[in-house]
Amino acid sequence: MHLTVGYLATPTGDDGVALASALAKTFDATVDVVLVVREEMPDGSPGRSEYQRLLVERGEEWVSRAVDALAAKGVSAGSTVTVGESFAQSLLQFAEEKSSDLIVVGGARDGFFGGHTIGPVTGALLHSSPIPVALAPRGYAEDPDDDIAAITAAVPTRPGDDNPLPFALTLASAAGLPIRMLSLVSAENLAEAESVKEVRQFQIAAAEENLAVAARALPDAPEIESLVAEGMTLESALKKLRWDDGALLVVGSSRFAAPRRIFLGSTAARILAGVDVPVVVVPRE
Repeated sequence: MHLTVGYLATPTGDDGVALASALAKTFDATVDVVLVVREEMPDGSPGRSEYQRLLVERGEEWVSRAVDALAAKGVSAGSTVTVGESFAQSLLQFAEEKSSDLIVVGGARDGFFGGHTIGPVTGALLHSSPIPVALAPRGYAEDPDDDIAAITAAVPTRPGDDNPLPFALTLASAAGLPIRMLSLVSAENLAEAESVKEVRQFQIAAAEENLAVAARALPDAPEIESLVAEGMTLESALKKLRWDDGALLVVGSSRFAAPRRIFLGSTAARILAGVDVPVVVVPRE
């Protein structure tokens, strides 16, 4: 496995590096830490190119600290400072050239503690990336996991929605981790049904069909624990969940995503806002 870590010399960047460490140690992954320096448009003045050079030098100092932090955890990593107009675009280009299996970033810092807040860079990745994106929750570096201990796949409860379970099974199998299938059932679709009971039965049936599809795709998959979290709203269902140390949640893309691209749907966005564990968002099959 190869990880591309998008780094900023901020607490957000530290969160992403901490998650990369846990992932690398779990999956025996190689790591590259990438810092993107914004390209300065030339205006003919000699000072502009000098300023660009100074930015790159400072970036190299910052990214070396991230590599040192990983080394302290027993993870060796390469470092790259690149110049580009767009952080997300430059990061994607690097990850594709390296055939990365995951892009790892930290969340923005202007949300509630413990949750996932989507900033401009993360938002761009979550609406275009052909590579799965791993997101560290806010403050993750302050109390990080040493490694990943278990994987949960949030399977859709509507027919036709993208199912991240096959990807989650692949991850779990690679490291021999336990895996559970999570179905989030709420009463928010009562307009399409006669009762809460009918909504629950319909959504659980859809989740079970997703499990069957994944089992056919991966016949040697490990045993899967099935968990149903219920609530009047998605948020109230999420509050009933308990997460152990080392948990990793995998969610899929919207049905409106282009094939093999991430497009964060409204349900996945609400899940991100309601959990405080690392999350991997998977491109649509």
